[in-house]
Formats: sequence, C-alpha cells, structure tokens
Amino acid sequence: MNYNTKRRIAALFAVPVLLITAACGSDSEKGGSSDGAVAEVKGKFGAQPDVVVPKDAKAAGKTVIETVTEGSGATVKKGDFVRLDWTVEKWQDDKPLGGTWAQQQTPAAEGTHPQSVERLGQPSQQLPEKVLNAVEGKKAGSRILVQGAAGDLVGENLNPQSGLKATDTLVWVVDVAGAATVDSKAEVKGTQAAPAAGMPEVKAPSQAAATITIPKGEKAPTALKEQVLIKGTGPKVEAGQGLIAQYTGVKWEDGKKFDSSWDHGGATAFQIGTGSVVQGWDKGLVGKNVGDRVLLVIPPALGYGANPSSELAKNTLVFSVDILGVA
Repeated sequence: MNYNTKRRIAALFAVPVLLITAACGSDSEKGGSSDGAVAEVKGKFGAQPDVVVPKDAKAAGKTVIETVTEGSGATVKKGDFVRLDWTVEKWQDDKPLGGTWAQQQTPAAEGTHPQSVERLGQPSQQLPEKVLNAVEGKKAGSRILVQGAAGDLVGENLNPQSGLKATDTLVWVVDVAGAATVDSKAEVKGTQAAPAAGMPEVKAPSQAAATITIPKGEKAPTALKEQVLIKGTGPKVEAGQGLIAQYTGVKWEDGKKFDSSWDHGGATAFQIGTGSVVQGWDKGLVGKNVGDRVLLVIPPALGYGANPSSELAKNTLVFSVDILGVA
C-alpha cells in the first residue's frame, strides 16, 4: 500500500523500483577475504550496531556476507515476509548513511520504531536487492553483515546525489527481527457477521477484492469505527510487528474502490503501530487477532487529512482487512 507509507529514509539508490535489476548471488558466504579486510560489528542484536573498520585498511575486493550472530528462529525462505532493522555506512566513515534505527516517526507505540517490512523475491523501496536477498537462508533473530562495492550492491540505481561512487565500499548490518511464511493467495475463512448498524456491508469472494457497499442515507462517521466480521484464533497483533494482510479499500463518499491487495499480487505486509501506515490502521488493527477479518471506517483526520496533496485527503476510508499473520 505505497500510497499510505510515510517512511522517510535516506535513499542511497534511485527510487524507481521497476528499474532495479534482479539480484545476483553473493560472492562470499564465509566472511573474510584474501585480498582485504572486513568490518567488525559490535553490539547486541536489536540495538543499533557499532561498525568498526580497521584503520587505514583496504576493504575486501569482493562482496562479503557474514552471519554476525545466529538467531534461533525459523530459516527464512524466498517468498517469506521479513521485518528488518538495518544500517549502512561507507568504509572508513562512521556516520550512518541511512537505516531504521535513525528514523523518528510519530505517532509510534512506546518501545517501537519504524522497520522495513519486505517480501523476499519482490523489489524493495528501501534496500538494494542484493542486500535484501542476503537474508535468505538465515534464521530469524540473526544479525548479518553485507559488505561490498556500491556499484555491485546497488548497481545502476546508485543515486548520484548521494555523493557515492561505484567503487566506494558500503557496509550494511541487517537484523532479521521477524519472519513469516504466508501464501500470496491466503485469505481469512469463517462465518462472517452481519454489519453493525450504520456500517458498510462487505462481500468477500474467494481470491478477489471485497465488494464494500456503503449504507444509503448514512453520513460518514467523524470517529474511527471498527467491527470484527470474522473472529480469528491466532495471536494478538502487537505494535511494531509486520502485519500480513489482504485488504480492499473504498471511499465512503462514492463507494469506489481505490486500492486492494488482490490487485497487486495478493498478500502484503506493513509495519503496524509505528506511524508507518495511516493512524486508522494503527489504532484499529493493533490488538486484533491473526485470522480476524476487520472492517474499518476511517475519518480523514485518521487517514490522509494531514496530507492536503493526497487525492484521499478529504475522504472517509473504508477497509476490509484479512489479518493473515505477523512477522
């Protein structure tokens, strides 16, 4: 749901995601190199790392991928959803060029901060494909180092305004904070409740966007309205997690669909409870259960009202959301 993502990260590569070429395999998996040095990573998993580069040392001449600390979670596979913390530095320069630990986003639940939520095998707007693909085969809870030339890791999408050259060595540290396997065509199953008084009606055909009918004669509510249409039995969604969902959104004013996960390849994921999505999602979905189908009616103040340039700034948004899992 790119239209409501509010992340602000220092971009090292040009944003047009469609121009990012397919990733290649890494050149090294064992760490170290016979023709140069590899950065040392200090600090605990989950906390901003300290990247230490040997003074006056020449960086290894090929891409290096190392598991700094191994987690105890499930092994991440291609197609899995992952929630990542990351930072990136230039060799011999201890100032982060970008990353999740540096982000400040409000509103956010206490103890949380924005992280990258990605699906392995799909383009990312935040991480070069080679860096993202380095997570494959690692265990959730692991810390990974990826070191290599900017031209190799970022490729032709290296942003010239960043001041980096293709020959500059970059050091990425990536923490796999969460991971989950959810099929792209997954959907919530169960007996659906009738709409509460004044709430829209949802018809959700299998493998397709929901049809949401706005009640005739009803004024759009000025406060957030929510209803659990199908009650799930999975764990509660916590602030900071990556929520994996199918969703359809329409405008209250005319009932027209403006977006659906089914129109973009199926199940998708967003970090919840950190201000990375509209407030109506953060307020309405944290505390719900995996397996729930949730109907949300979101007034402009909790949608895009704070962004006058948005086409949806003045609209009340209505969503049907199937919560499929968390990462």
